[in-house]
Amino acid sequence: MTSVLNVDTIADKAGTGPVGLTKQSAAKAWFNFTGIGTAALVDSLNFASLTDNGTGSFNLSYTLNMSNSTYSFSNGAGWDVGVTNSTTSGTDKDFITTSSLRVLHVNMADAAYDPDLSMGSIDGDLA
Repeated sequence: MTSVLNVDTIADKAGTGPVGLTKQSAAKAWFNFTGIGTAALVDSLNFASLTDNGTGSFNLSYTLNMSNSTYSFSNGAGWDVGVTNSTTSGTDKDFITTSSLRVLHVNMADAAYDPDLSMGSIDGDLA
């Protein structure tokens, strides 16, 4: 027999908030920000703030902390059509903490730059 589950909202046990994702294989945080001009989060999940540390360096603070600093982080960058800017992005292992993540952007000449678009996803366990 086939079953169908149709719902509009899944809430926590108290019915007052979303269901917490702990100990599950789902992204615990993701971000989309621009580093041009005044750096700003465009959209995100589980990030409270973005800090511009200077050209090519951005700190993202979690709303809900991760349980340890060995979580997985993937990141990519984009730029406006017509702009040639081969790039790389990532972080130093010392910049991955349970409460924040620093994202670094450099071009192929190893010069720091501010990306038009930076996107990333974090997988691991919440604290």
